[in-house]
Amino acid sequence: MSNTFTPGPSPNTVRDANGKVLTVPEGWVLLPPGDAALTRRVKAAGDHWVVAEKKGRKVFSRGVWTLAATVESIRGDLEAERSTESFARKKEADARRREKVQSEYVEDFLGAVVTFLGFHETYAELADRLAKAVTEHATPVGSGTVARTKRIPVEQRAEAAVIAWMRHQTTGYDNMHIPREKGKRREVRRMLAQRSHQLLEQYRQGAPISKSCPLMKALCSGVGYLDIKVVQG
Repeated sequence: MSNTFTPGPSPNTVRDANGKVLTVPEGWVLLPPGDAALTRRVKAAGDHWVVAEKKGRKVFSRGVWTLAATVESIRGDLEAERSTESFARKKEADARRREKVQSEYVEDFLGAVVTFLGFHETYAELADRLAKAVTEHATPVGSGTVARTKRIPVEQRAEAAVIAWMRHQTTGYDNMHIPREKGKRREVRRMLAQRSHQLLEQYRQGAPISKSCPLMKALCSGVGYLDIKVVQG
């Protein structure tokens, strides 16, 4: 038997899909999330209850209830495996492979951002600065940004990441009071995205840019305008 529940109103309880409160079977313990290998083996070993909680659009694991004896037995087997030299070598190889994949992705993403920006050669240095800032923010593993999703092509991820960066760095979005009305936040984001696209277009055309430009100010804080060789309006 395998079921998914939400946390109950008190310890050792859960709620099923219909809202009914159930008491956890005697002899069971809650295995907290964090050890993926242990969790996978526990789930495969027999009866268990998965506990998850939705907050906003995200679902967070709260652990797995199952027999205490099962958890201890599997944990012991895993600890024995992880203490071997062959496991250590495999772990190191896996880490190197992940680093290589991440490094290649960061390079590809940076290139996609530069391509999306398409700034006039007058602002080539600024484009490089912006692309690096967006990439540094968006690509770390576990960052939860749009750059980490695989549901859309990297070109779309790059565009979305640039617009998101600009929303937080060049607009007053973070300090805006947005009414708690359905679709209102999305509407505000759409409006700000349109402004960001219009601003980027000026850089693509090589138009004169004022020192008061919010993008210029965000990227050149502490650098000095003369250091980036831009055309002043």
